[in-house]
Amino acid sequence: MRLNNRRDFMKTGLALGTAFWVARGAKAESPNESVYFASIGVGGKGDSDTSDAARLGRMVALCDVDLNTLGAKADSLADKHPDIQKFQDFRELFDKVADKVDAVTVSTPDHMHAPVAALAMRLGKHCFCQKPMTHSIAEARLLGQLATEKGLKTQMGNQGTATDKLRRSAALLRKGVLGSVKEVHIWTNRPIWPQGCPRPEPTPEGAPANLDWKLWLGPAPFRPYVAGAYHTFKWRGWWDFGTGALGDMACHTVNMPYMGLDIADPKWVQAETSGHNRDSYPNWSMIECAFPKNDWRDGFQFFWYDGGKKVDRKLVVDCLEDEEKDGKTRKAQVSASGILVVGDKDTMYAPGDYAENGFRLASGEKKWDDFDEFEKSPGHFEEFVEAVQGKRDQAVSNFPKYAGPLTETILLGNLAVYAAPEEGKKGRKVEWDAKDLKVLNDEADGSLTKIVHKQYPDEFNPFTIGT
Repeated sequence: MRLNNRRDFMKTGLALGTAFWVARGAKAESPNESVYFASIGVGGKGDSDTSDAARLGRMVALCDVDLNTLGAKADSLADKHPDIQKFQDFRELFDKVADKVDAVTVSTPDHMHAPVAALAMRLGKHCFCQKPMTHSIAEARLLGQLATEKGLKTQMGNQGTATDKLRRSAALLRKGVLGSVKEVHIWTNRPIWPQGCPRPEPTPEGAPANLDWKLWLGPAPFRPYVAGAYHTFKWRGWWDFGTGALGDMACHTVNMPYMGLDIADPKWVQAETSGHNRDSYPNWSMIECAFPKNDWRDGFQFFWYDGGKKVDRKLVVDCLEDEEKDGKTRKAQVSASGILVVGDKDTMYAPGDYAENGFRLASGEKKWDDFDEFEKSPGHFEEFVEAVQGKRDQAVSNFPKYAGPLTETILLGNLAVYAAPEEGKKGRKVEWDAKDLKVLNDEADGSLTKIVHKQYPDEFNPFTIGT
């Protein structure tokens, strides 16, 4: 199934009433009433997401395929939430306690985001989902559509969206302090897990008793369990489960220029990689595309770097500040991760993953350091809870208007990665039709289309689950 309707982007409001509530029962709820949560995936990032939900609402149920992780998290919350129900299968959770739940957090590996979130949303549950929102582009379009159709409150877990430093930087881009933007460069220190490697040998004894390996695999093709190779963290480096360095970090590092420049829907994308076998993501990749002119800014070139590749220091040098110590000058280094936005009047450098260190301008201009013409946030997860309670229309990083288009744009880069298997050579330009989610120059076997529009076993198909 393909979804062809394109959502309005960031400057367009959603036709959702601020008092709308998809409640546990038929009665209307008070905006000040506690939100009743279920959390699916409670280890790793799910640990803090679950803690946020328990801190700001009431925890009804936890779910994790790993019984050890599940039990430990339930025990940590037992003092304030003694009646938590525990489930290993998210489908059983919804069968048993859906009528007691207002909202869910989804913090599974990437390949399970859409099946879990789609089922929850079809049952009328507001949804907080970790980044990247989905494993595929078509899944992101689907979840945005479901949120709109069901009138649900949603948010993706790119927490920097709510910070003053990111919002200030983005607001200054919109204000035009750099002049006409010509280039955007983004780089990350990821991957910090194995990539560009052959598939490991299976563990003879199989998965431990505490882990439901079949359920962990979900919609992915079967492969034997290997101790330490996939669960609990290294899954990010495999095409079947994760989205590589780009999918893991770009929802953070691209977030500021995305907010500031309406980055969406390039016509083409191209990559160069090393160590890519189309099973594991490459050791490194460099991705390029061009974002077209829109109704308020000029078009510009976009560059992504990972696996130790970085922007050319010559482009950043005017934004760096050398350190003087003991009469010696210490040459400033380009940050391990960061953002560089090059305009015809000035250049902005934001070191770090989330623009969390503020920004520097090549001109040295300081008058914008305290610029405050942007909406302050009560906190990222707080925005989601306030939206569910009817205190605001939506969290900023909601699925239809913000997180969905961001995820679609980022995951498009992985199509170029897949199309660039030759060592150290640029792959062909992947031509893209964003409206119809279509690769215009796919390979003969349709391999790129299969990444956009995945195939699923019926029990985990996000396009049909819960229908």
